Amino acid sequence: MDEDRLVIERQYTKIEIPITRVHTLILGSGAAGLNAAAQLFNNGVTDLLILTEGLNMGTSINTGSDKQTYYKLSLCGDEADSPRTMAETYFANGSMHGDLALVESSLSVRSFINLVNLGVPFPRDEFGQFVGYKTDHDPRQRATSIGPYTSREMCIRLIEQVKRLGIPVRENRNAIELITVGDQTKRIAGCLALDHDGNLEAYQCENMIFAVGGPGGLYKTSVYPPVQSGAIGLALMAGARAANLPESQYGLASTKFRWNVSGTYMQVIPRVISRAADGVSDEREFLPPYFKSGAEMNGMVFLKGYQWPFDARKAIGGSSIIDILVYIETVVKSRRVYLDFRQNPSGFSLGELPTEAREYLEKSKALQETPIERLLFMNPGAVELYAEHKIDLRSEPLEVAVCAQHNNGGLAGNIWYESTNIKHLFPIGEVNGSHGVTRPGGSALNAGQVAGFRAAEFIANRYAEWTLAETESLATIRAAAEKMQEWAGACLSADTPWLEEMREIQERMTRVGAHIRNLDDLEKAVPQAWLQVARLAEMACKVDDAQRLKYAFRTRQLAYAQAVYLEAIRFDLESGVGSRGSAIVLDKAGSQVHELLDSSWKIQPEDTEFRRKVLETTPAGSRVRSEWVDCRPIPETDAWFETSWARFRNGEIYR
Repeated sequence: MDEDRLVIERQYTKIEIPITRVHTLILGSGAAGLNAAAQLFNNGVTDLLILTEGLNMGTSINTGSDKQTYYKLSLCGDEADSPRTMAETYFANGSMHGDLALVESSLSVRSFINLVNLGVPFPRDEFGQFVGYKTDHDPRQRATSIGPYTSREMCIRLIEQVKRLGIPVRENRNAIELITVGDQTKRIAGCLALDHDGNLEAYQCENMIFAVGGPGGLYKTSVYPPVQSGAIGLALMAGARAANLPESQYGLASTKFRWNVSGTYMQVIPRVISRAADGVSDEREFLPPYFKSGAEMNGMVFLKGYQWPFDARKAIGGSSIIDILVYIETVVKSRRVYLDFRQNPSGFSLGELPTEAREYLEKSKALQETPIERLLFMNPGAVELYAEHKIDLRSEPLEVAVCAQHNNGGLAGNIWYESTNIKHLFPIGEVNGSHGVTRPGGSALNAGQVAGFRAAEFIANRYAEWTLAETESLATIRAAAEKMQEWAGACLSADTPWLEEMREIQERMTRVGAHIRNLDDLEKAVPQAWLQVARLAEMACKVDDAQRLKYAFRTRQLAYAQAVYLEAIRFDLESGVGSRGSAIVLDKAGSQVHELLDSSWKIQPEDTEFRRKVLETTPAGSRVRSEWVDCRPIPETDAWFETSWARFRNGEIYR
């Protein structure tokens, strides 16, 4: 790693900014980025630098659920499993390339055991078998967990490894621009960033691991931690191709402290109430009118624990009607919704519950009088978690909403997680769009770890030497730095505060780009999003001092990301994909969601033929091209040892 100064010439002055030259730059320090850094080092690529807002920031180290899942190949008992079988599970869920499915299956054991060896305490029996359970969209018992904080524990252990290896980390940095060179074939050349005080820094690199997480900052109603805004907009502004951007997950989550209310939070069957906008007056249970009996209603609430993500297939006659009714209360009626664990909902009787719910509670010996007593018995840690954040479920209701939780789409990468149209750029973790429509729960944690191994191995075997043209890349970095310096200056004198611009982004995305969608709203929203992008480019957005410049630049890239996302969602609806995954499409010619809802609540059925395709979106300034490409099948591999060994020895696998 080399340090130097880059001179920027302005009208009357010269400004020097520090420039760092490093072989492989890692942006982001979540579980995926940390593992990539460690695997690069283990593969002999030691000229590394991690650039991050903070090791204690981001989604991986700040989120979880009642039982956060890690998905992997079965490693217990006599259940037959194989990489091919697991890949078929991935592939069957739709809109996922078969070769990526096979990669994420094949490396799941290697990635999982690496975490075990680092000290992540995944449960095992006295014989050493790693016990598992079924998660959503999974036919086998591949899931495992260490409780609410699986990904946090992963990060803690991976941070310890990075420190042991002596990999340098620069915290309090915010990337604001990716630098690429080349016209017909682009490649990454570096990035610009701001330090804690808002000073500009430049980085030149041969390779970049882009591990910036999901687009949490796009949504007003979000379970992403407040410290996770995401930076996919930087790559989109650089022209990086994306895959399946419309495919995200949404589900019920608490809002005061952002946390998924899945699993036992719903299985203990709390009372679901709403109040007026003041959060105090006009309390009522709003669910009963929509169900034939209290038993049916309470059975659906129970099922939300199993079926936590909002699922278009369960919108009519299934548990996702709960999410729709919560949305109507919070968004349409401007009321506030709460889970009240202090008393049972109306019509509650253990003996009258649907068989699945009753047997589950009986087998769990969760037969206590109230939801809070049942929750304390089954999962006391779930109560303690909120107590740690000054929310006492014993004495107060928990405010909830339907929130954005995970982007199954993201940037498009090949089987080595290199961007499909920007060479030497490796998007990994949630920012990589390898997932299909309905991924198995916990598979995102596996995918991020797999990607770290794959990118590191490819870089070590194909991109170990410096090939970046220094003169050309420095000229491009200097030009970009001049432009960003000018925009930063404009922010200090702009009229519209950055927070006002950010609210516009988040409110628009939650209104038209989340789990309730319709084409008419999108036709209006897309031009509005591009107008905001143009306005920010011309007039910037106001911050009070240089230390807050990071918020202005964040607003800039999220505004662009939103415009691209909404373009992709509009194209998706225009194509006639219909209601699928975690989003429904309202259509007057569709099927009625519920007889008590008005005619606007009709949804378009899914055209399942689109599960055979992946939606690719390629941005170029204000022009965005989306197209459907056929899913690549699961490869038929040559498993003959001698020939496979030869291809490996000769490096033929790195293509």
